[in-house]
Amino acid sequence: MLGFYNLVLRINMTHKSFDFKVLSDDLLEQTLGGKGLATRLLLQHNPPKVNPLDPENHLIVAGGPFSGTAIWGSCRHAVFTKSPQTGFYSESYSGGKVAEYLAATGFDAVMIHGASDEPVWLEIGGEEAVQFHSARGLWGMDSFRSEDWIKEWMKTNRTSVKNCGVIVIGPAGENQVSFAVMENDYWRSAGRTGVGAVMGSKRIKGIAFVGNRKKEVADKARLKRFLRDLVSQSKDNLGVKAYKSMGTPMMVDIMSNVGSFPARYWQRGTVDHKEEINAAALHNRCDVQPHACMRCFIACGRMTTVKQGRHAGLRIEGPEYETIYAFGGLCEVDSIEEIAYLNDLCDRLGIDTISSGNLVALTMEAVRQGKAKYDIDYGQVDNIARLLEDIAYRRGLGETLARGIKYAAEALGMTDQAIHVKGLEPAGYDPRVLKGMGLAYGTSDRGACHLRSTFYKPELSKMIDPDQIEGKAALFAEWEDRLTVFDSLVLCRFYRDLYQWEELSLMIKAVTGLDLDRDGLRGIAKTIMDDTRRFNLREGLAKKDDLLPKRFYEEALPETGKIITEEQMHRLVHDYYKERGWDEDGVPVVEA
Repeated sequence: MLGFYNLVLRINMTHKSFDFKVLSDDLLEQTLGGKGLATRLLLQHNPPKVNPLDPENHLIVAGGPFSGTAIWGSCRHAVFTKSPQTGFYSESYSGGKVAEYLAATGFDAVMIHGASDEPVWLEIGGEEAVQFHSARGLWGMDSFRSEDWIKEWMKTNRTSVKNCGVIVIGPAGENQVSFAVMENDYWRSAGRTGVGAVMGSKRIKGIAFVGNRKKEVADKARLKRFLRDLVSQSKDNLGVKAYKSMGTPMMVDIMSNVGSFPARYWQRGTVDHKEEINAAALHNRCDVQPHACMRCFIACGRMTTVKQGRHAGLRIEGPEYETIYAFGGLCEVDSIEEIAYLNDLCDRLGIDTISSGNLVALTMEAVRQGKAKYDIDYGQVDNIARLLEDIAYRRGLGETLARGIKYAAEALGMTDQAIHVKGLEPAGYDPRVLKGMGLAYGTSDRGACHLRSTFYKPELSKMIDPDQIEGKAALFAEWEDRLTVFDSLVLCRFYRDLYQWEELSLMIKAVTGLDLDRDGLRGIAKTIMDDTRRFNLREGLAKKDDLLPKRFYEEALPETGKIITEEQMHRLVHDYYKERGWDEDGVPVVEA
């Protein structure tokens, strides 16, 4: 089928061998690649209840049918495995440039299992499908230095290769910190659920993708017209303009204005220092330029250089909203320059900023309550930095935190205070204000995730009232279905307003030749959602895992007095199960 190579590369790290799996057109039509394909592969190849850090846990890096084509927002790669952070399904996505080189290898996905007896880095594509290189000299390097080293090696030793895409892990991945990430293009991360820890458990320091394969598409002329018209129509789009001019940091003001900017470890919905950490502060106090991934005209990224103070000269793409909320809100760091510094440190160590900020703030509360000993309190940047390094290198209290919030909360006697779902901490949208985000956090297959549905968008825009319960699950399921299709095509979330059902159908037809209308696409999304749910049920998921922490039911936000009641959450989950065609326990019903 066009848009695919019909081929998966399978790598055995234990034996340093590889082979190929041919994919049928029928399978690709059912899954559309990306998330749909990877979920099927995990169901087929992962042993039930395997330890996420066991060699037999498979790690899958995948693109979609649009990867390597001219489609806007398509230069993203996806990573799938079983999460060491949650024990359930793991998916993570990253932009930058890597997807272009992954597509050029001629593989729709790379599936890795086993574990090397020594550190290695992989060269995938080129004259040979896989080459295994020693990474003994790289082990211990931070992510930036590792990426530079591999790219320089490729440039020096592969004279026919002009460029390559590289993903790496930092020290946190090597040390199998449960929320370690994969980094690429310095500042881009497959950031959540601990995919970097799984890569580290296989003793893989990095992967370089090279190749010269090109995909065929079904209707080049039609696709070219659509993409040209999309750029023209998007010039005056308010959302596109906002992301290009202010990036995701604009959400600091938006969320603060509705009292849904999580602060002081989920005790408040705003901070007094908002003007020191919002988009205006970033753009006024730093040198900021819009920056785009390959195949993108939105350019939401902020290429930032700190102009003054102790971090003058620091250059980073970011910080993004989620990092600002995690450190500026939960940890109450009151300087955008200091947040950029902590962001840079997390990137070099290779740890997720959302989980890091949540765990640091939980530690602050534990220290205040006499449940932990550590020199740290709200706003103390240098002590936060020291704790982040202790986590990455699993030193002292960092060893406890490195195991993730479920383990850490129990060890600290903070189980009733810890904020997470399935072991994954929420993003910067408080569900006491945006109740649809409560449903999103509760039912997301990877834990308290904001990206599977981005349902804050319809609630903030008043497409549906944030406090409304009746009928909310139906709209939520439709948004989730459309973005599940995005994840199989591996498209950027920020094209969600531009790619509605009609646009998705047109692009799929132009690239693959498949003729799928809205109902056909929702049918594929349902199959993918059912497959993902079956994976989680097989790993021990229960209905209780789809609910929120009790603090959201019992502690009202002081600014607004809002909570989400336990009854409301149960109603949302009940309605959602019904929309999905699952039984009362959330089990997909097999049609006779």
